[in-house]
This record gives sequence, structure tokens and C-alpha cells, in this order.
Amino acid sequence: MALGLGMASLVGGPALAQAVTGAVAGRADAGAQITVTNTATGQVRSVTVNADGTYRVAQLPVGDYSLQVSRSGQTVGAPVAVAVSLGGTTTVNLGSGGNVTNLQSVVVVGSPVVNRVDVFSTESATNITRAELARMPVDQSISSVALLAPGVVASGATFGGLTFGGSSVAENVVYINGLDVTDPYRRQGFSTVPFAFFEEFQVKTGGYSAEFGRSTGGVINAVTRSGGNDFHAGAETTLEPSAWAATKKDHFHSDGTIDERDRTSRDKSPFYKANVWASGALVKDKLFFFGMYERRYSRPQDIDTSEAWKTKSDNDFWGAKIDWHINDNHLLELLAFSDKADSTTGNYDYTWDTATFGDKLGESTAGSGGDNGSLTYTGHFGENFVAKAMYGVNKRSATSGSPWDADCSIVTRSGSYTAAFGPATEQEGCHPTNSSISSRFDKRKAARLDFEWTPLDNHLFRFGLDQEVMDSRSSVVYPGDGTSYQAQAATPGGQLPNGTVVPVGVTAIVDARHYVTGAPVSTKAQAVYLEDNWNVTPNLLLNLGVRADKFHNKLASGATFAKADFKDMISPRLGFSWDVKGDGTTKVFGNAGRYYIPLTNKLTDYFGGGTTDEHTYYALDGWVEQTDPVTGGSYLFPKLGAQLGAVNTEGNVPAPDDVRTAVARDLKQVFQDEYILGFQQAINQTWSYGANITYRKMTRAVEDVRINHVAGCDWYSGDWPILNPGEKNTLWCPDTNSWVTFDSSKDGYEALGSGAVMGYKKPRRTYKAVELQIDRAWDGKWAFNASYIWSKSEGNIEGPVNSDTGYADTNLVQYYDHPAVNERYGVLFNDHRHQIKLRGSYKLNDMWSFGSTFAAYSGGPITAFGVRWPNDNRSAGGPGEFSGGGSGWLCVANCSDWQTRELVYTGRGAFGRMPWVKDLSASVTWTLPVTDVDLKARFSIYNLLNSQTVVNVHSRYESTPGDKMPYFGQGTVWQAPRYMQLVVTYTY
Repeated sequence: MALGLGMASLVGGPALAQAVTGAVAGRADAGAQITVTNTATGQVRSVTVNADGTYRVAQLPVGDYSLQVSRSGQTVGAPVAVAVSLGGTTTVNLGSGGNVTNLQSVVVVGSPVVNRVDVFSTESATNITRAELARMPVDQSISSVALLAPGVVASGATFGGLTFGGSSVAENVVYINGLDVTDPYRRQGFSTVPFAFFEEFQVKTGGYSAEFGRSTGGVINAVTRSGGNDFHAGAETTLEPSAWAATKKDHFHSDGTIDERDRTSRDKSPFYKANVWASGALVKDKLFFFGMYERRYSRPQDIDTSEAWKTKSDNDFWGAKIDWHINDNHLLELLAFSDKADSTTGNYDYTWDTATFGDKLGESTAGSGGDNGSLTYTGHFGENFVAKAMYGVNKRSATSGSPWDADCSIVTRSGSYTAAFGPATEQEGCHPTNSSISSRFDKRKAARLDFEWTPLDNHLFRFGLDQEVMDSRSSVVYPGDGTSYQAQAATPGGQLPNGTVVPVGVTAIVDARHYVTGAPVSTKAQAVYLEDNWNVTPNLLLNLGVRADKFHNKLASGATFAKADFKDMISPRLGFSWDVKGDGTTKVFGNAGRYYIPLTNKLTDYFGGGTTDEHTYYALDGWVEQTDPVTGGSYLFPKLGAQLGAVNTEGNVPAPDDVRTAVARDLKQVFQDEYILGFQQAINQTWSYGANITYRKMTRAVEDVRINHVAGCDWYSGDWPILNPGEKNTLWCPDTNSWVTFDSSKDGYEALGSGAVMGYKKPRRTYKAVELQIDRAWDGKWAFNASYIWSKSEGNIEGPVNSDTGYADTNLVQYYDHPAVNERYGVLFNDHRHQIKLRGSYKLNDMWSFGSTFAAYSGGPITAFGVRWPNDNRSAGGPGEFSGGGSGWLCVANCSDWQTRELVYTGRGAFGRMPWVKDLSASVTWTLPVTDVDLKARFSIYNLLNSQTVVNVHSRYESTPGDKMPYFGQGTVWQAPRYMQLVVTYTY
């Protein structure tokens, strides 16, 4: 069996488009027939060896195959077992006797044959199979798998996420069976699927080819399990009792006060789940199925000093895969799954000293996920042409509410009412939180066509096109009848906001506010690509590609918010791989490419949603007692008297249909250029090592920018249009009824007090890295992998989010709310100078095996954010910890006067670094030593040493000039404590 992450050493090419398949390629006698047969499904594919002695069998579903050589209809030699990996091409060079000849570059232990050096691939990727994951302590999530790859780090941001190669958490994409399941709203999450539903993962950290786009970070590519001719079934149970988890520490500030997150030492998060699955043939050799159902049980508790929250989350997952082999040349695949999830949280009084729960204060609900599916066709037309078509739908949701929402409107009282009539003596209103109901529903409709064509023996052309239509529908409404009621004191003869005079005898009124905001927005993203994999010589491969993207963001009104054409987003890709010795043992490779990232629906929603905000005023005729629909208790509701005047509609804002003053004309899109140069060497048949250097550079941003000065257009006096900061931009000027162009690196901002006019620095982010890796292949006994990365991430902008100040609204953070915010160029939040990763597994005997992983990375920089800078009296940052923005200038004297205050400049990372983060995990697996009974139990301990290291700190240095924040540099986010997990599996 030939296992391989590698590509063909002499011929062949990468697997096609959002790789859900692989290929087999190599050298053999010209004119011979190469036949590969899927051992599970019986699918057969045959090709003729070219005149130059090369062959390639493309678009093979991931799995095990048998390869047979034949001449003139007669088989030659014994079949060779081959395993096809996700997104790769397995190299099998064959001699005249049908035997494998590329033994110098593979390891042979029993039957497995494993490629040690990937002499064809020009990208940086890590493949992990389900079998390999079963040997190690890897938690059951896609993110945990991605963290095994070099250069991937869990962000310490308050909103979490993964950072690839110094990029922010909002720059990655995730595919399941070729379907993009990335959050289209903020681009920070993705649809979730049970671990046991997957077959293999591929984590791309750089250099990916032209069919991949819409990412300046990393790509997580996963393929699900499929059925075969033999019937199989199984069950799996995962147990994580709260008693198996270490206690979180309570964190206190240096002055002894409790951290803002309050107590955590009594928090619990027990989790259990179980699944059953089955696979087999509905029609032998033709129609196959795989299906899974999973039930999850979760009961987290968040216990603070005087209040507690108990959450109930019982959710299920279902998923299915159908494969119809119409014949050996045509395959139809159907994937469907649902990751809908709901939870209910009860809020209680709590007494810390006695550890007792009190009365229930309220209850809230939350929902997420949705139904997903894709249909994929693959057709082989002759030996030299392959076509693939895919259509899929990805749904996500984010909802919140409470059981009181349907029947309980918001009821409040103003301070003036309390002052005039005294405090409330009975409960007023029945809603426990008086908060709005928010919801968002996202839907992606994805379609793509991909083709492979080999017109010449040494050229493989790959080309295709894809389209994603991403719709987001969000809303915020008041509960109950959609109106909030506020009791206010009134003075007869006084004037209401609608212009009505308060009648004689009316001393109290009700302000009934009807408020609805949010609207549907949409983005259509399209792309075309062309790539030539050219074997210039038998040992030198060139990968020449180009990709062109376009997109169109639409407002709720249907009007254009922003758009870019193909000519605006052209991404050249160039890669090479040189098999130095010609025997597949030594490789030099490199690539250079440009990668674009589109705008999110969040940005369009922020500018494009309409708002209904209407106030109706009534005389207050007292209070009426009513019954709480949930608790059965009594409460008071205001009795509405005569309506006072007309409805005040001044707050209504219709969905805009003209954004010329809000979005720059010909807005240019964000891109990143990347360069990688690497080397790989097989030490012997089991060990290999490699090294590479990476350089990434981003020099453009799309952000909301404070514009209070534009030469030639006085209309701009304090707006935040969407621009390319630091570049020339064109906006509509209502004063002159014409377009005005200005250089935002020189104009756009006028300082308060001094009146100085200036612009914004051009955004810049660079990432430099050196990676070393050594690998020992699994030989049925043990395996080992180690990597080390030295890297440096610098710039004046992290990316489309701001982890320093905890702002997650993609493309709407504070980098350009003031020139002082982007003034500093230096180490960025995701700068982890050193990263070490180890993983290994060892089989003691047929009953016991062991695994371990270790990760350590140096802490990120500590940067101070002030609120002013020289020669300006306008705030460069808010007064609160997460209120955004901030300057590198800190006031040390005369802070009340902007003209005389003394400021000291501090650079990024000027206050040192956070400590190293270390995570050691271990597992032991017991296998029942009985023939034909596959029963396993794996016990894993994560964060074995119970490190609870700080991974983020308070970065706001002062609230106003000279007023230092009390907790600067103290922790806000910590590493999760030790926990244990038992996974029991039975397979039939």
C-alpha cells in the first residue's frame, strides 16, 4: 500500500479544486495499462502509460486502492496496494515486472509504502487521517486538528479563533467536501461537524494554488466518510465529566479586587455525547451510503459571587453521504448534514459563602447552526479530460431570546418619574431583562465547475470557475408587542419631542417606542482560475497559475454597496519543485502568490440596514395589575390614556439606496503577497526533515475612517466612510454635487484645537518565518513529528479585526478612527516569536498504545494604548478597556491642557511580553485483544500540567490624559485548565 502526502516525483499534479479527491501517478513502461480499483466500492479506473513512460490516474475519491499493471491484456506482477490521500498524488513508479521501484524515497514496513519526500507539491500543507488522530490526544474539533500544523496558533483574543502565519482570525476559510462552510457575516467561525463524521483533514498554511482563494490566512480542508460494498456499523461514546476537569483559578487584580469575569473556580462544564453510524451498499458496486446520528448532552454552570447561570444544551446532529457510481467514469455524490443547536440558560441568585442557589431571576435561549448539503458530479471523458461540478447550500444562524419574549414588553421608568412619584413598590413589567430580541440567519449558495485536461504528456491544465451568493438577514426588535413603554414625569404646558404641548392635568406620560433595525444584505462572489503544471524536465516542475475574483455587495434596498470586477482582483501564482537527485529523496521548492480577501456581510449590514424608530406619547392613567405568563406572578403594566399628538418618526432611517458619501468609488480590495522557499530531505526510509522560509506582506486595508476634512468639500466634518486608508480615494461631495478625490495619506483629518490637517499612514503588515521540521513515519510501531518556527509579525494593523482592544466586527474596528491609532509600526498581537510542536504515538502490543502532543509558543507583546497624541485635543481612544482605538502617547504632566501637556511615546510591545504558553497532552488506548471484535477505549488528558497561563492582558493604559487605568498589563484571558476525556468505540 502506497501512502502519501506527496505529489508525483516525475509527473502528475495536485488534486482538483477544494480537494475532496486525490490521484495516483508515476512511471512505467510506455504503452502499459495501469488499472486502479477501489477496494471498498469496486470502482475501476484505467489509463495507458504515455510514450515518455509517465501515467496519471486523476480524481480518485480518498481511500484504499489496488493497482495492477497489464500489457496486451495480460497482468504483470502482483497488485500493489495504494492509499490515496486528500488533496495529494501518490507516487508509484513501476518496473518491467510490475514491482514498485521508487524504494529510495519510501519506507516499506510489511505492506505499507509511504512517500517520505513530496517532490511535486509546491504548497505548505499538513494531512492528518482519522486513523492517525485515533492514536493521539487530539480533542474532537476541526480547530484542534488545525493546531497540529506548524504556524497555527490559538488566538488569545477575547473572541478566540485561529491565526495562521501571523494573520488575524478573520482571514481563514474552511471546506467540507468542497463546500465552503465559513461564516460569511464576520468570517470568524464555521459550521461544526462531529469528529467521527470525518475521514481526513488537510491544513494548508501557505502557497496554495489558484483554485483556492478568499483567504489571506489559512485553509482547512476536510472530507467526510463514505460507504463501501461491505456493511459496517458502529457506536462511539465520549465522556467528559466535570469531576475530571481541574478547577479554574479565581483571578484577582493586584489591588485584591476580583477580575471582571468574577469567580471561575466553581464553574463546571460536563459534556457527554454518543453517536451511531452505519455504512454499506444499497446496490453493490454502484450505490453506497454512510449515515450518522449523534446526541450531545451539556450542562455548563457559570457561578459568580452573587449570581449564577445554569445552561441546558441537549442537541443532536445528523449527517449522510450517498455515492452513486453511475459507471466507472461517472460519479454522483450527495452530502447532507445539520448542525442546528439550541440552549437554555437560567439565571439565579447565588450565595458564595454557603454555595447555595437562590431564586430564579430569568431565562434566556440561544440558537445556532443550520441545514447544509452539496451535490457533486465527477466525470472522466477519455484518459485526458476530467470535469467536476458542485452545488451546495450552507446555512448558519445566531439567535437569542427568552421565554418571556412573546408576551412581555419592555417596561421601564425614567429618573424623572421616580423623583416625582417615588420608587417602585411592585414589579413593573414582566420581562426579566428588558432587552431586545436579536437574530441573524446566513445562507450561502455555492456552485463551481472544475476541469483537468492533459493535451500533452508534460502539461496538465486545470481551470474552473465558482460562485458564492451569501445572504445575511439580521434583525433587532423589542419583545412582546414590539414596543417598549417608559413612564416619564411631565409638566403641563411643556412640549413633547413631537411638538405637542402637555395638556393641563397630565403629570405623567408614557413614551411608547417601536424599534426595529436590520435588513437583508447580500454578497455575490465569483472567481475564475487557470493553472498549468508543466514538467519542464523529468525532475523540474513549474506550477503556473492565475486567479481572478470579483464580488458585488448589495444593500437591503438592492442598491450596490461595493463591487470589484475581475480586473481588480487578479492573483498570479507561481511555484516550482526540483527533484535534485532525481530519486525522490531531495527536494527544493518554492512559490510566490497573491491572495485577495472579500468584504464581509457585516460591513454591508452596518451601513445598509434600515431602522424604524418611532415614539408615540400617551397620558399615563395609572398602572394595571397583570399576570406573568411564565411564572404566574403579578406585575404592573402602564395604563395608556389619550394619545398626545402624532407619532414621532424622526428616528426612522430607511435602507439607503445611495452610499456615494459612505463608500469610496472604485474601492480597492485587500490582498497579501506571499513568498516561500523550502527544502526537504529523506534521511533514510523512515526519517525525513525539511526547512522553509516564509515572507508575507499586506499593504492595504478596507476600513471605516474618520473623515472630518476634505479639501474642496466642507460637507465632510465628522463621517466614517469606507475607504482605502493611506491611499487616494474618491467620494461624492453633496456641496458641489460632484466627485472629490483626495489623498488620505495627506488629507482627511483635522486636529481639534490646532486645526492641523493630516492624513493616515498606509496600512502594513509583514510576517517573516523560518520553519524546521523532522518526521518519522508510522511503521505499525511508532511515529514522531517535531517542528520549530521562528517568526516575526510586525505592522501598524493586525488585519480586519483588532485583538488588542477586543473588537471583532470585521472591517469595522478602530485602526482609522484617529491617525494616532495607526501611527505605530511594530510587533503585532499575533507575534509569537518561537513555536515548538511535538507529536508522537507508540504501540506497545495489540492491547496497549500511547500518544502524546506538546505545544509551546512564546507570549505575545504587551502594548499600551493611551487616549491623546501631540497637537490635538480629540480623543484617539475611548475611556473604557474595550472602547477601542488608542494612541502610543501617554501623558505624564500638565495633562488637562492639550497645548502644554507632556506626552511620552511608547512603541508596540514596549511593556514586554506575556509568558510562554505550554500544553502537554497524553493518551492511552486499550484495544480488546479478540479477533473480529473491534472495541477500543482511549483515555486522554489535555493540558496534563494544568498550565493556566495568561494569554491576553488589559491594554488600555489611561482613561483620560494622565488618569492611568488601574489594571493595565493584568490578565483578561487565560489558558483552559486540565481536563480528561474517555472515548469508547465499537465497530462492526
